[in-house]
Amino acid sequence: MTDLSGKTALITGASRGIGAATARHLAASGATVFLTARTQEAVEPVAEAITADGGRAHALACDVSRFADVEAAVRAALAVTGRLDILINNAGLIEPISRLETSDPDAWAKVADVNIKGVYHGLRAAGPVMLEQKTGTIINLSSGAASRPIEGWSHYCASKAAVLSLTRSADLEWRREGIRVLGLSPGTVATGMQASIRASGINDYSRLAPTAHLDPDWVGQAIAWLCGKAGDAYLGEDCSLKDPVVRKALGIG
Repeated sequence: MTDLSGKTALITGASRGIGAATARHLAASGATVFLTARTQEAVEPVAEAITADGGRAHALACDVSRFADVEAAVRAALAVTGRLDILINNAGLIEPISRLETSDPDAWAKVADVNIKGVYHGLRAAGPVMLEQKTGTIINLSSGAASRPIEGWSHYCASKAAVLSLTRSADLEWRREGIRVLGLSPGTVATGMQASIRASGINDYSRLAPTAHLDPDWVGQAIAWLCGKAGDAYLGEDCSLKDPVVRKALGIG
């Protein structure tokens, strides 16, 4: 287990799925975790469960599409611990799934607001703090969709390609300043997002068996691992959970 004792972590989209699993693993590794979701009520049960297990967790309301919200979340973490060591840019949307000719422009733009601007807002809010500390780790949740088109997922593919570009840009600018920026491409994961994918009936991903999806807990474990020295091998790029070397290192099937 990566030792994160004394570290402070901020996780976006932490009310369920990958975000909640990540918060549990980081807390179990010793970090004080700040969990965000669009409403504080949505994320409080996860924070309370972590606290009940002996961890240190705080619930915050934060709409990542609004920079002021993300900046306020960073300030809240600083007010409690005086530092920010880890940022997990996890919040993301895939709904509504649609072919381009039937897509809704406003809904398409909302996905861009969360998936692209949300990551940028995290980088912009956390970057100055970490630069002043001369240390920090930022992990952006990516996808295989970042590098290939998938029918009905134009919004998601475009946004994840942008996230990978942001990862590379931040690494280029900040690595020499002691900031580690990398991505994680987990593959298909058993989260609520899969219900929307199945209901769409578009592309082969909508027809995958439930057993094909990874347990979110494995993704949380991988993120905690990447927060340690293992993450150095992936700076400026995406680590893939489909890589057998990675899976062997994590001990996952």
